[in-house]
Amino acid sequence: MEIEPKRPVPVFPLPNVVLFPHAVVPLHVFELRYRAMVRDALAGERLLAMALLRPGWEREYHGSPAFHDLACLARIETVEWLPDDCYDLRLLGLARVRLGPAVREFPYRAVRATLLPEAPYGEDDPLVASERRAVASLYRRLAERPDADAGMPFGALVNGVCMSAPLEAEERLELLALDSVIERGHRVRELAALRMHDGGAAEPGEHN
Repeated sequence: MEIEPKRPVPVFPLPNVVLFPHAVVPLHVFELRYRAMVRDALAGERLLAMALLRPGWEREYHGSPAFHDLACLARIETVEWLPDDCYDLRLLGLARVRLGPAVREFPYRAVRATLLPEAPYGEDDPLVASERRAVASLYRRLAERPDADAGMPFGALVNGVCMSAPLEAEERLELLALDSVIERGHRVRELAALRMHDGGAAEPGEHN
């Protein structure tokens, strides 16, 4: 489900996490500014923009490091308030968005977010059916479960592979930038085949 934000959206920028629509990611939130962001989001639309930090973020992480303007709008699905006043979240990706300039800087940044449309496709399209078989095979291999793709729509399946394949964060962002889900599925299979053949799996990033 896609939701057009009614107000500026809080931005949660991370160095190694790229979220895709239909995908779910767990996050542990411990920084004071982002704990405030979670509280404000829960009191409002429960929406966040998951953005990837640009290279060189380490030099100004505790300030306002630059992030890519292509991001994924996410909704807080579940939240656990921990005894140390931190949070464990479960975020669901809703839609690709383009982030505008910050309209708020402190204690966290918030921006206007514009939904990005994707090229239409039909689940019964022969090209989609063919691509689905190949993507599903890869997804089952990555998940190490023979029924991992059961009942998943094509878009969710493709984006699930984009989340779980052994890729670098910048490669995931390039996949997120593709308007065509069919093209995204084909490209992620190419990248995953190259990485898995070379044995060069990207290390997952730590969450904030």
